Amino acid sequence: MKKFARTLFALALVATALPAQAYAPPVLKVGFTPWENPNDMAKTAAPMVDILTKATGMKVQPFLSTDYSGVISAMQVGKVDVAFFPPAAYVMAERRANAQVLLKSEFNGKAQYYGAIITRQDTGIKTLKDLKGHTFAFVDPTSASGAIYPKAMLMDAGVNPERDFSRMLYANGHDAVVLAVVKGKVDAGAVYCNDTQGKQSAWNTMLKDPKERAQIRMLAVSKPIPADNLAVRKDLDPAIVAKIKKAFLDMSATPEGRAKIRAMYHVDGFLPAKSSDYESMREALRKVNVKL
Repeated sequence: MKKFARTLFALALVATALPAQAYAPPVLKVGFTPWENPNDMAKTAAPMVDILTKATGMKVQPFLSTDYSGVISAMQVGKVDVAFFPPAAYVMAERRANAQVLLKSEFNGKAQYYGAIITRQDTGIKTLKDLKGHTFAFVDPTSASGAIYPKAMLMDAGVNPERDFSRMLYANGHDAVVLAVVKGKVDAGAVYCNDTQGKQSAWNTMLKDPKERAQIRMLAVSKPIPADNLAVRKDLDPAIVAKIKKAFLDMSATPEGRAKIRAMYHVDGFLPAKSSDYESMREALRKVNVKL
C-alpha cells in the first residue's frame, strides 16, 4: 500500500512538472471592445482580421461585443483567443480570463492617453464642481478614459458621480457620449483624449462638422492612462502568439504600416507590453471601488 501511495505521489509530481499543453484553435477568434458604434466597429475589425489572417495563416473570426464585459466573458469561456482591450478591461480580463498582454498602443511616441470631461459652450459649466445637479454620460463602467479616471477626477473635486448628478447614464461608446453632449441630451460627459490639449480627441475625431466641434469645451483632463493593448489567452500556442506579435511590430516599424494602423485604430503603432505597465490602472480601479 505504501509503495502504491509513493507511486501515485511520484506520478503527481511528474504531472505537475509538465508544462500545460498549448492551445492551437482551428479558427482564431479575435475580440473587439466597443469604443465606437457597431457599424464602425465592424469596419475597423475587417482590416484587423486580414492582418491576423496573413500573419498566422489561419482562418480568423471577429467577435464584436456591445460592451467591454462581453469580450472578457468570451475569453473566459474560450470564445475569444485574441482581443483588443482598453486598460481597465485588460486588467479585469487578466484576473478573470487569464489574459496575457502582448502589445500596447502608442501615440506621439508615448504609450499613454487621457480621460477628458467635456461640456458644451452654452451650458454655463465652468468647473467640475459646477457639474453637481446636471446630467452626465460615461462610456462604460469599465472604460478607463470614459469612466474610471474621470470618476476619480470628479471625486477629487468633491463631486460624487453616483449621487450628485440629476441623471447619469452609460452610453456604451465614446462617439455616443460625444453626440449626447453636442446634441444637448446631457450637459457633460467623459471620453478619451490622446493629448492634454484635446487636439487629438474623441470629439475632434468623431465630429465632422467644425461648428459642432467648436461647441465642445474640455473642462478637465486626467492623469496619464496606460495605453490600450492587444492581449491573448495565456494558453494560446506560443508559435501563434509570436506571429501575431511580429505582425504588429513590423507594421509599427514602417511609415506605411503606421499609417494603416492610424487609419484603423487612431493610434500610431504598437510597442511590447508587460503586465506591470498597468499597475496605475489597478490603483485607479481600487480608488473608484471597481472590483476586479
